[in-house]
Amino acid sequence: MAKAPIALLSDFGTRDHYVGVMKGVILGINPEVTLVDLTHDVPPHDIAAAAHELASTYRYFPAGTVFLVVIDPGVGTARRGIAAEAGEWKFVAPDNGVLTGVFQDQAPRKVVELTERRYARPTVSRTFEGRDRFAPAAAWLSKGVHVTALGRPISDYTLLDLPAPRVEETRLVGVVARIDRFGNIITNLDRKSCERLTEGVGVLRLTVDGHVIDRIVSTYSDIGPEEIAALFGSTDHLEVAMRARHAAQHLTVQVGADVELIRI
Repeated sequence: MAKAPIALLSDFGTRDHYVGVMKGVILGINPEVTLVDLTHDVPPHDIAAAAHELASTYRYFPAGTVFLVVIDPGVGTARRGIAAEAGEWKFVAPDNGVLTGVFQDQAPRKVVELTERRYARPTVSRTFEGRDRFAPAAAWLSKGVHVTALGRPISDYTLLDLPAPRVEETRLVGVVARIDRFGNIITNLDRKSCERLTEGVGVLRLTVDGHVIDRIVSTYSDIGPEEIAALFGSTDHLEVAMRARHAAQHLTVQVGADVELIRI
């Protein structure tokens, strides 16, 4: 049987040993597995940012991929560890809402609490469950162990209240969901919601944190020097960008800022 790949997402960065030692634990259980680093640069403890990153990317991975997600400010507390099956993918994470975006896309078929000790390391650190509980669980899933073998089923898993686009007559209201390392201001306004607003007619005007964005273009090269424009990025969400410049710094916009798209 082909071994499922494991994709890792964390806020650990790469300076310390945390990511490497999780990979070591995984390889000790499944030496043949393919490991993919989705990102380890999620802002520390930012569960909502991690939920957005995961929801924007998981669909591009092969069916059967196991996602090991460790953004865990509640480590050492009574918060649970969970494993889930949603769509064609599997997930291992703390039960803190980091899987919310995925679960909004794909209602989970199975969610269990990680209670079966034989699928964890013999000693579980209260400060590094990513190494001792989550990484082993992901490794066993990649070898073909079923989600249901990892623990008891639960239905009261944690969900975040992630802002969703809201249609109000001739306008679509949202927020800045994230800012990438290039300074692009990525909103939670998805292409389908924007298309429903226009219905093929009218002109659109975008406002981000009070700044009016005059043009919606097709790609970054359509943006003129010193111009600020909007476009649909690779995740099909409306974003604001400048050519080879940091749009968020230029506009002093932060995550959570108000966004409004109006049909005029």
